[in-house]
Amino acid sequence: MPKPSSVFVCQSCGSVHGKWAGRCDACGEWNTLIEEAKSQNATPAHKRRKGRGVEFVDLGGETRDVPRLITEIGELDRVTGGGLVPGSALLVGGDPGIGKSTLLLQTVGALAKQGKRVTYISGEESVGQVQRRAKRLGVAEQPVSLASETSLGMILDGLMATKPDVVIIDSIQTLWTDQLGAAPGTVAQVRACSQELVRFAKKSGACVILVGHVTKDGQIAGPRVVEHMVDAVLYFEGERAHQFRILRAHKNRFGPTDEIGVFEMRDTGLAEVLNPSALFLDGRGDASEGSAVFAGLEGSRPVLTEIQALVAPAAFGTPRRAVVGWDSGRLAMVLAVLEARCGLSFSGKDVYLNVAGGLRINEPAADLAVAAAIASSAFDVSLPSDLVVFGEISLSGDVRPVSRADARLKEAAKLGFERALAAATPKREGRNDNAALPIIAIDSLRDLVRRVEAAAERGPDAPESWAA
Repeated sequence: MPKPSSVFVCQSCGSVHGKWAGRCDACGEWNTLIEEAKSQNATPAHKRRKGRGVEFVDLGGETRDVPRLITEIGELDRVTGGGLVPGSALLVGGDPGIGKSTLLLQTVGALAKQGKRVTYISGEESVGQVQRRAKRLGVAEQPVSLASETSLGMILDGLMATKPDVVIIDSIQTLWTDQLGAAPGTVAQVRACSQELVRFAKKSGACVILVGHVTKDGQIAGPRVVEHMVDAVLYFEGERAHQFRILRAHKNRFGPTDEIGVFEMRDTGLAEVLNPSALFLDGRGDASEGSAVFAGLEGSRPVLTEIQALVAPAAFGTPRRAVVGWDSGRLAMVLAVLEARCGLSFSGKDVYLNVAGGLRINEPAADLAVAAAIASSAFDVSLPSDLVVFGEISLSGDVRPVSRADARLKEAAKLGFERALAAATPKREGRNDNAALPIIAIDSLRDLVRRVEAAAERGPDAPESWAA
């Protein structure tokens, strides 16, 4: 019986199946199995010729440190850990139209201005389209080698001839190699092309940046093995309704993974945002019900953002919980603590939570700010306009201190805030002379609710007593 000449590969997880099925058994996705030609290039182990073997070196041996390529785009250099590393491979993902190609075109323009040999290869746009965008961004005069090609063999031949310092591939899903019979964009093609480009980066010393499409879930399309092969995985995030974009590192072998870079989208391209807190709070007027300012951290950078909450009667039988910019599971926990420990009831009310500006918050220090915004909306009273809030909430209702409170307070003081609501510690009860702001110390979430309820009973015209 002849062996089958083709297999069915899942385009979501890369698992191989002997026959077609509507649903992948490995990842559970539907309609993702695509027929691909079975590779016939594998050589049996007993027929493989013996070579010289692998050359080993001592673990403590000295290697020459290669200086990084500074792009002079401060936000990009911050996220990559101080610049691009020669011989590394980076994978950049993001939603369509978010600005990936714009950012990378500005990057190669800045590097070419420094005298670096840079190459930009587009598989999605023609040369004329890229040239028109370069003129709009003001980088058309820079000596950047530009090409529009999707054949991996031709691309590698051209790169070996020009020997560039930085290579941009836009995008990896458009490339194909004639060694495989699968269509471009399939799991096999993406894996094979990525492997060859990563190998080229390691051998030539060039920095290769790959652009990757994303799925509807926000993950980079193709096999996850690509993310394991590259040295860094960067995500370009943002809402199209907002003018700014956030570059975040999900993996970085040469730097931290908790740093973010903030850019503002303009008609002339992406501009760096040196003070993200001022941008996220821009347009915030007088204090309103359901609004709290959170003093957070993104990597080593303190960032202030506005958290908005709305508690309204449920229009239907089942109350709705809608979250934008925060973890929905974390919101459910905060609501449960408010009900169990503080006596508030949300059984017949819808709860909406939004992080203004489109920023996504991941740290637990936002628990107290979320609870303050929800309590403010529930009692229909506004928090003081000069107050920032941060702290972690436990299931018992206690408020716990968070790391690097001094940096958070300094950033708040720089933007004109005059006091902070945070967890009580032995060194910071009442006013701390060493702190940048006076701290209203609370021990439990019940204390916060009591203060908000007392402010609602006094009315908006009564003198404040938050520090009492």
